[in-house]
Amino acid sequence: MPVKPVRDTLGRRCRTKPISTGKRITPQPRDLLWFEKLAEHGPLPSSFLLAFAKDTHRSEKRAKERLTDLFNEDRTPDKGAYLTRPLQQFRTVDARYNQLVYDLSSASMSALKRSGSSIKPKRSGPWQHSLMVGCITASIELACLARGDLNYIPQSKILTRSEGSLQWPTEICDPDSGAIYEKSLIPDAVFGLEHLTANGKRYRFFALEADRATEPLRSAEVHRKSFVRHLLQYEDYIVREGYAAHLHLSAPMLVLNVTTQANRMDRMLQLTGEHFSGGCNYQLFTLWEAFSPPFCPPSPNLDLLLGDWKRTGASSLIITKC
Repeated sequence: MPVKPVRDTLGRRCRTKPISTGKRITPQPRDLLWFEKLAEHGPLPSSFLLAFAKDTHRSEKRAKERLTDLFNEDRTPDKGAYLTRPLQQFRTVDARYNQLVYDLSSASMSALKRSGSSIKPKRSGPWQHSLMVGCITASIELACLARGDLNYIPQSKILTRSEGSLQWPTEICDPDSGAIYEKSLIPDAVFGLEHLTANGKRYRFFALEADRATEPLRSAEVHRKSFVRHLLQYEDYIVREGYAAHLHLSAPMLVLNVTTQANRMDRMLQLTGEHFSGGCNYQLFTLWEAFSPPFCPPSPNLDLLLGDWKRTGASSLIITKC
């Protein structure tokens, strides 16, 4: 027998706990698109999912209602509700006024597999970090979709082609002792841009590092994780072309650093300048303050594709003009 949805004192449906009304839900093409984007990027706020579907479904109200059904209704061919709302998003002041963040469930992963999708979701590290990474890559893909001269190449496609994982061993040298350490480099994400030009296709690839100011910029021991170790590892990975062997790429790769505080970005640029006295043209930096406290899920940031990225010893760069 259908269960009447639980509502709060204002008559609103519960945001944190799914309650099925018995409504039958079968995945539609738009639903599978959403599942695919969540599998590719990670957890995403509703504004991102609505943006991915805006060209095929113009009613934002109905799209939001569909997201609500996908979260609540468990009478499905895959024996469960298709979307989750991670509880971490509600552990903040005035969470009820924020847009909702969604992620996959076991049912949506089953639906993706049945549809023929080969994307395998990868979740690691703190939830807010996964959300930040997903919002960055999804913002860049959405900005690419608005253009006719640029295609976004997702991480899943790069890893499938290389038949590998994100992990790659790098060698770093302690500048004080001269000791050599082997440390695995695991970018937060990798992706590419395919430029459609009058002279044919051109490619550029990127390693992403999302910095929420949770790790030290410098450590007394170089083998410990820090931004300075990040510089040493990427020097091995980029300058010595470890990425080419790792991901089977022939086009150049740049490193995108997104941080949440202006003074921290200035310090990162300073440390990069100290390490590379002649400048460094492949380490790029920008700011996204939406991920600084207090937590509030952001909307897509198209400036990540269209705005300036800072470098040391070189002028700022717009990544579409690489």
